[in-house]
Amino acid sequence: MTRYVDETERERHDRAIDVWDNEGGASVRTLGDEQYGRRIEADRSWTIYHVFTGIPARREGREMIGLSRSVATDGMRSLNRRNEGRRK
Repeated sequence: MTRYVDETERERHDRAIDVWDNEGGASVRTLGDEQYGRRIEADRSWTIYHVFTGIPARREGREMIGLSRSVATDGMRSLNRRNEGRRK
């Protein structure tokens, strides 16, 4: 039974990595670059994180953890759009 659970968890992890890769993964880092991604956690919640450090993003003083997939996606896109505007 444990092996089945481990394989299922590994498959979920592999699928999450595939999704991350398909969404662009980590880009080349430049000075001052702030790039955010989203990841699924063991409890099946989502976290928005800084792709170069792995640290959860913060907005209005709160860590962006324990999110639904749609909220994490919207938040990640919003943070990345905001940063694109700063670079222009």
